[in-house]
Amino acid sequence: MSAWAATLDGLRRPSLARRLVLLAVGWSFAALTISAVVLALLFQQAALRRFDANLSDLVDNLIAGSTIEDGKVLAPALTDLRALRVYSGRYWTIAEPAADGQVQAIQDLRSRSLWDTELQTPADLGARLRANPKKPVAFDTAGPQPGERVRALARWTTLYGRKAPVIFIAAEDRSPIDREVRNFFTATAVTGLLLGLGLIGAVVIQVRVGLRPLFQLRLEVAEVRRGKAERLQAEYPSELRPLTDELNALVEHNQETVERQRTHVGNLAHALKTPISVMITESSQRPGPLAEVVTRQAEVMRQQVDHHLRRARAAARSQGQGERTSVAEVLDELARTLERIFRDKGVAIDWDAADDLWFQGERQDFMEIAGNAMENAGKWCSGKVRVRAVALGAERLRLTVEDDGPGLPPDRRAEVVRRGARLDENAPGSGLGLSIVDELARAYRGSLVLGDSALGGLSVAVELPCASA
Repeated sequence: MSAWAATLDGLRRPSLARRLVLLAVGWSFAALTISAVVLALLFQQAALRRFDANLSDLVDNLIAGSTIEDGKVLAPALTDLRALRVYSGRYWTIAEPAADGQVQAIQDLRSRSLWDTELQTPADLGARLRANPKKPVAFDTAGPQPGERVRALARWTTLYGRKAPVIFIAAEDRSPIDREVRNFFTATAVTGLLLGLGLIGAVVIQVRVGLRPLFQLRLEVAEVRRGKAERLQAEYPSELRPLTDELNALVEHNQETVERQRTHVGNLAHALKTPISVMITESSQRPGPLAEVVTRQAEVMRQQVDHHLRRARAAARSQGQGERTSVAEVLDELARTLERIFRDKGVAIDWDAADDLWFQGERQDFMEIAGNAMENAGKWCSGKVRVRAVALGAERLRLTVEDDGPGLPPDRRAEVVRRGARLDENAPGSGLGLSIVDELARAYRGSLVLGDSALGGLSVAVELPCASA
């Protein structure tokens, strides 16, 4: 698995990488969203202040140019062409406070652009202006055209020659400012999105680089487990160094345990085999009923000792590290040997295995597994034996041995796996062949399955641990 594949795999499952990336994505999304909203609001407020400043200039011009004749207000002759064009989007009107506290326009004192309409004002505009005459009031209202929204600014003032106050109101279509705000918000959102994607990519790279020692540690531990290395060799950051030291200590402890088990097994073999051999030798030199019983039982004892010692050795080896066996080399050697043994029957052994297929275990154990299965096939075949070894994924392999012999009924297959079982007493051998295969396979956490062969005889399929090349 590549480094990026490992990262993506970590993101699909609960992991440190996924947790770090999701946290970074969460706070980045929240920060960028809040920033975009705040920037849009600030831009809108700034645009409105600029807009109101232009309206205030128009109101100031109106106030400066207005005069009083005979108590009546005369509007100035402004040169603003937009105010002269009907429904141009720039409007003004002169009003006065009404008796009910509202604002009423003074007749005919409005811009030509309003034509025959009046600017709508809030009901409380007069009261708001009266409460603070020196402060202009800005508000949004409907324009003279359907659906038009305008921004207006009203100012309370008094003119020389008139006792009653006068209210000057200027308004302008606010669609340009709304369009600017929308464009700014869109640009901010797009920029925030691109920035967010960039931040997410940067976070993924940062997490990948930051967690690279962990991924390297996992790969190196896998190398130790598969037998390609005896201990962790790479240099790791100070945060991981205690963990790697403990793992190396654990590997060394396991290796020492396996070696002690092998020593005990060897000592037990020598301690038991010598007395048994003496018993068999002595009984063979003194013929008689008792000697026959002793010989027979001693042989059974030797078989039992061999069986249990073999199983113990295989169990100890299966827990060790650094043991790999080439399947193709063992099958080639066994095929040559067995063809010579069964030369009188003319047995031909057809085997096939990839050169990069490895058994995770010791060579002697695999030779016993494959050798017993192939010898059993050669013993019962009519002349043809087929052996295939294939990988089942990255950690398992299957060894299949088939023959063209008489086969075996399904109801009797379990019987041949029992230790010492012999379906034909006239056939040579001890009856331990397939039993040994089954016991060694189980010691390596594998399995043995008997079935029908495509050649017409028996099929022996053994699943075993596989080591990568």
